[in-house]
Amino acid sequence: MADENPDRLQSGAQSHFRALERLYSSAPVNRLFESTLAIEKEGHARLVFQVAPQSYHAAGAAHGTIYFKMLDDAAFYAANTMVSDRFLLTTSFNLHFTKPVREGEVVAEGRWVSGRRRVLVAESRLVDAEGDEIGRGTGTFMRSHIPLAGLAGYDPAKSPDE
Repeated sequence: MADENPDRLQSGAQSHFRALERLYSSAPVNRLFESTLAIEKEGHARLVFQVAPQSYHAAGAAHGTIYFKMLDDAAFYAANTMVSDRFLLTTSFNLHFTKPVREGEVVAEGRWVSGRRRVLVAESRLVDAEGDEIGRGTGTFMRSHIPLAGLAGYDPAKSPDE
């Protein structure tokens, strides 16, 4: 008989969320950006980025690659909250730029939209320090053959302080 204890199920979800946060922090690419991931509930992810001049294009604003990075990460982690056994892969991503951003804090909010088995869809938006939306996107993600448990950084057994 399956364990139907809501506290235990919640605890398992929280362990998965903390493990995803550690996975994000452990990725070498994320050492290039000042950013943090927070996952509070299933289907949602929030990243806070500090945009700095090293990410600027020649006209003095953040290059589109930083927009994609923030939008993809937020949508990806929102989707991966729905999957606790496999790493997801981005298979497509559509993005829209609505305002240039220069230096400062940008919040990327991701939200799972649909799918649970093989393909998942999530959307994300970027908000600058003034509270203006600066970009949005929608991604399609599929389950890979890569077990989350086999990835450095993902360890649901660790406590949040480790």
